[in-house]
Order: sequence, then C-alpha cells, then structure tokens
Amino acid sequence: MGTGVSKNADGGSNGGEEREESLDQAGGQLYVSLKMENYKLKGELIPHVYGSDPLVGSCDSSKALSMERESASMWELSFVVPPNHETLDFKFLLKPKHGNMPCIVEEGPNRLLTGGTLQGDARLALFKLDSEEVLEYRVFIKADRVSPFDLAASWRAYQENLRPSTVRGIPDVSINSAPATGLENGSLASLELDLEHYVVPAPSTSANSGMVYAANLAENPQLLTTARVLNDGSGSVSQFKDSGICRVSVDQPASIKEMEVIVPDPQNVYSGSGMVESKSVGTFSSLQKADTHRGLFVDRGVGSPRLVKSSSSSAFSFDLKLDTETKNSIPAAAGAVAAAAIADRMLGPKEDRHLAIVLVGLPARGKTFTAVKLTRYLRWLGHDTKHFNVGKYRRLKHGANQSADFFRADNPEGIEARNEVAALAMDDMIAWMQEGGQVGIFDATNTPRSRRNMLMKMAEGKCKIIFLETICNDERIIERNIRLKIQQSPDYAEEPDFEAGLRDFRNRLANYEKVYEPVEEGSYVKMIDMVSGHGGQIQVNNISGYLPGRIVFFLVNTHLTPRPILLTRHGESCDNVRGRIGSDSVLSDAGELYSKKLANFIEKRLKSERAASIWTSTLQRTIITASPIAGFPKIQWRALDEINAGVCDGMTYEEIKKNMPEEYEARKKDKLRYRYPRGESYLDVIQRLEPVIIELERQRAPVVVISHQAVLRALYAYFADRPLKEIPHIEVPLHTIIEIQMGVTGVQEKRYKLMD
Repeated sequence: MGTGVSKNADGGSNGGEEREESLDQAGGQLYVSLKMENYKLKGELIPHVYGSDPLVGSCDSSKALSMERESASMWELSFVVPPNHETLDFKFLLKPKHGNMPCIVEEGPNRLLTGGTLQGDARLALFKLDSEEVLEYRVFIKADRVSPFDLAASWRAYQENLRPSTVRGIPDVSINSAPATGLENGSLASLELDLEHYVVPAPSTSANSGMVYAANLAENPQLLTTARVLNDGSGSVSQFKDSGICRVSVDQPASIKEMEVIVPDPQNVYSGSGMVESKSVGTFSSLQKADTHRGLFVDRGVGSPRLVKSSSSSAFSFDLKLDTETKNSIPAAAGAVAAAAIADRMLGPKEDRHLAIVLVGLPARGKTFTAVKLTRYLRWLGHDTKHFNVGKYRRLKHGANQSADFFRADNPEGIEARNEVAALAMDDMIAWMQEGGQVGIFDATNTPRSRRNMLMKMAEGKCKIIFLETICNDERIIERNIRLKIQQSPDYAEEPDFEAGLRDFRNRLANYEKVYEPVEEGSYVKMIDMVSGHGGQIQVNNISGYLPGRIVFFLVNTHLTPRPILLTRHGESCDNVRGRIGSDSVLSDAGELYSKKLANFIEKRLKSERAASIWTSTLQRTIITASPIAGFPKIQWRALDEINAGVCDGMTYEEIKKNMPEEYEARKKDKLRYRYPRGESYLDVIQRLEPVIIELERQRAPVVVISHQAVLRALYAYFADRPLKEIPHIEVPLHTIIEIQMGVTGVQEKRYKLMD
C-alpha cells in the first residue's frame, strides 16, 4: 500500500464532499473496522486476517493478524489507513487456538478494499472444513473518516490509561503515536477538539462496576470455603439437608469435589452455653449474639416515612408524624449540633432487630441489579449491609455449566441441591449478622412458597425478613435482560454458541415459571414494572420502622434508565489560591476560564439532551461557575453547600495547626467523624445529601452537579460504592469533570480534565 496521494479507479478524487477534502488536506484518516459473526462456532477456531499489506498481516498465513472477540459470537479487527490508500488485498482465515492444526482459508477470491469500500457483495465468508462441512460467517465492514485530532486524543488516552479507549467508538489499534506530537505542542486553549482529548485515567477504585457481572459483586461464600460451624436454622435437616457445613483443608483450598458436607446434630445447635458441637469436626465454635441497641427514628427533612398499609394492600401512604417517644429521644440542640448528634449514630446499629431483604422473582427481572443498588445505598447511609447471591454459591458448589434440566420442578436432585445452597447462603448471612452485620440482602429467585417458608423458619428469632418481589411484564425489557444474561453470566461463559445459550436460558425460565407463586405472606414489597422508569406500581404489606421505610422510599424513586451524571467542583476561587477553607469568595482568573470551558464542554456533551439540568450549591462560586452555561435549567440546593467549617471558616490549615493544635490533631486522626467546632463532619454532610441522592436516582435525564470537594467526595462514594472511611480521602481535583454513567449494566466512570 502506498502512502502518497492516489486516485480511485475511476480517476476521480477519493471522496467528493468538502469535509472529506478538508480531512484529506489536514491529514484525515480512515478508521476501518472488520467484523465477523457466527453463532455456531466450531471448537476453538480463531478468525484472522492476512493479505498483501503489512497493515493486515502478510501473504504468510503464519503472520496473520488475530481478530479480537467482541462478544460470544462476534470477532473484530480495526486499523487506520490514509483515506487515499491504494487497494488492500486480504482474506480471512481460521486458526486453532491450541495445537498445530492447519489453517482454514476462506473460499473464493481475495477481498478488495478501496477507499474504505469493500468491492463486490461478499457478505459471507465460507470455510470448508475437513468433513466437507461448510462454516459460514457474516462479514461486516465499516469505514469512518476521523481527524488527526481524534487519533491523537485516542493515542494519548491509550498511553495514559494503559488500556484501549474509544474516540467516537474507535478502539486504539494500529495507531502511530506521531499524530499526537503536533497536538501536544499546539494550543489547547479551545474546546474545538473532540471531548475525548480531555479524558484522564480514573482511579483504580473507580465506579466501573458496570464492567463486572453484578452477581460477582456479592459477598463471597463462607460456608463453602471455611470450616466454620453454624446453626442449622431450618429445623428440618432430614427434609432439605440444607444446612451442611463444608470442611476443607486450612493449608490448601480444596476442590469442589473434595468438600464434605457435615450436618450438625440439631440437639446440639444453640445450646444454653452459646456453643455448637460438631460431632464430625469435634470442635466448638462460639456463637455469641451481638448486643442490640435501640435506634432513633429521625426526620431528616426528606420524609423519613412510616408506611401505612392501605385497606386494599396495593398502595401505601406516608405518615410523617413522629410519636412523643421518638421526638424526645432527639438531643435538645439546634443547627449543626443536632445533626452532629444524630450523625454520631450512623456507624452503629439502627434497629432493634437485624433485617433480611429476600429477593423474589423470575430470572431476568432485575433482581440482582436492584440488590446491588440497594446494597450501595444502605452502605452509603452507614448501615452495615452485605449482598448474598445464591447463584454464586450454586456455581461454586455444583459448577457453572448446569443446563436447564437442573432447574426443572420434577428434578428432585436439582431441587435438593438448590435448596442446599440457598440454606448455606442464609446460614452465612445469619452468622454475619450475629457477628455485627445489620442488613443482609438475599438474592435468589425464591419463587416457590416452600423455599420462602424454609428461609422464614431459618430466620425465626434471628432477623426480620422482608420479601422484595420484582415483577416485569414488558417483553422488550425481559428480552434485553435475557440477552445481557447470556453475555455476562458465568453460567454461559463456556458456551460459545449464543443461540444455544439463549435456548437453554429460555428453558430454565420456563421451568421457573411453572412453579412460580407470587408473594402473599409476611412483610413484603412488590415492584411491578418499576425498572423501566416509566410509571409502574409498588405494593407494600406489613412494613413499619425507620429503615424499612427508607428502603421503600428509595425503591419508589429508583429505576434503570441509562443517563449520565456529571460531577465537578466550581472553578478555582480566590480562597483556593490563598489556601483558605470554606468562605464564599469569587472565582480567580483560572476559575473564570474554567467556567467558560465547562460551558463549552456541556454544550457539546449534552447538545442532544435538552431535558438535562444544572444543579449548584447556594454559594456564589458554584453559581458563577454555572453562569456561562446556557440552554439548561439551573437549580440551587442548600444541601450541596460545602462542609460547614464552623469557627475555622476562612482559615488556612496552617493557621488551624498553629492556633488550634488540638482541633488539627483531632481532624488528622479521624477526618470522617471529626466535626469542626460549631460546624459539620463528613457524616453530617452525608446525612443532608440523602435527598440529593434520591433525586439523582429519580432523574431520567442527565444532571450536572457543580459543588464542592467534600460534597462531591460524598456523592462520588455513593456511586462508586466506596467505604465511609475512604470518603475524606477521595481525589476530586479542580477543573475536572467526573462523568458517572448509570444504566442497566451498572455504573461506569469517565474523567475529563479541562485544565491543569
């Protein structure tokens, strides 16, 4: 392939539009994406590309370029060439992943790529196997013109992230670093470049949980990996054999087959001494129940509702009246002092009893995503919460490659095995609660009433159960969730045939539907068609108490509609320059410049999102930062004001260290709980930010939050699921935008640095 200017075969210039010509003159490139798709892959054959040009391999098949797996059925290879390139001559071939078996070259003549266009109508690649069987791949090709700025930005992001990034969806492949050199030496004062130019690496502990299968974020099984002896709990060992204890070697992890299930003697479980005897192990394990404390019912300005069941049991109302006992239990103080007294209890027990949220519902109805969101919310509020996923236990105990037959209602071995792992997960959750845990979220289908009765019997006297049933009647959403399940679930990781996995999962779903019994017993919350974010119903039965009320209030406002949330600090202020905390100064020159760059950025990033909104605090430095932004409504939240520094407001840390050494040392020891005299702590900030979180969850359009460092640390910790103790140390630099992408696949993060 030549690199000089050339013409197409018809003698005309390559492309006729003015934009294409300007791209050519400016060194524009063609991004070429080759894709092959096959749902019936044979063995471990890897598609490759080879041809007469170094960019696509060479005529030597041993030097062919491997295509990357994009999904279970799709393979892709991308590269960049000048738009006026000469014709590329190439072919596809299949090479075995292991061994020295001969390559299989596609049938037919070579493929010709000229000016980004594939000559002819060869949309299928045919490969003849030894058995005379013909394997078909669908072929897709896409060629987009990109500017050298895009390429430079992509290369820079790749170098800084040490992993492929995207520019307009373009992966980093075969990009030479030379185009970036001129850009680095040029002016970066304007925002005319692609937004991706400003992408910077996110912290290693960022909010990219969306890249991980949600169930994998659940608590790791303990009974399948330790020799801890626990309560049987179910009261019917002979019926379910569901409270077995797995004994494994302490020195070396055992394989699944080596694990021995030991059923403790019910007569020796929870004896008066608080000890459990295991005849097989011959040891005792102390099981002391954690002391409980009476919690406070606190109205924090966002409803704090008690839920009252209506006569129809299909609706609820909020009763915001606090009883006399609750009112009197709040310390007699005002302002930040009262908030501080309440916040002191955030890390302690909140209820007289432990709480188990037991998910119920058919597969692909959003149970696990709901469990993950609820877990994140409760942890952020300071409640010790863990997510227990029964599927994770099943895969560890019985393997991940179980077919739909394992889930049949007429398969007694399968039923027994599934009840066993459910009981193991429940035992783990109860044991964790007895060690001090507060809220356990038990994530499984739990569709038959018999399974739910088993769980209630195990929990009797140990924790309160609330069933959370997710019901979805939208076939479009169900189909989307099913396909995501096939792509992400470890159950189908070893299934190369997407359609085969799809059939198996549909059969599994049909097996669950045959035995499905809606929840009508105990305390429950039903979410009906709530996941779409467009209406739906929520039914509540026998729900009372502060924490259950907060949970329902959260569920009423949450949904899975994808939308971005952009977090940024105000532009640099004059007090930032002086190193002073708090106060309410105006912006510095650099801060003024950032406000203009931010307006330009938001105009480009949200140009098609007219329903977006801009949220600021009531302090002038955030309002001034937002002032150049046009075309979007602006809302001021007092809850977004910076942490109240009390008597230290306007001081530098050096002045605090010199004049108030005790306060300086106290803050240094515990920034999370430390409260400025007559001011706030980080825990206080979290308390007042709860209505902001609820409103962010409720929004269906993008939101830009312009606030302050402590506030944004607390908000970011919610989305990234960071522990409370880390919040005061989260990096939220000036002149940087943190984009949180929320959607059905979880939470993902991207950072843009507009200025140094």
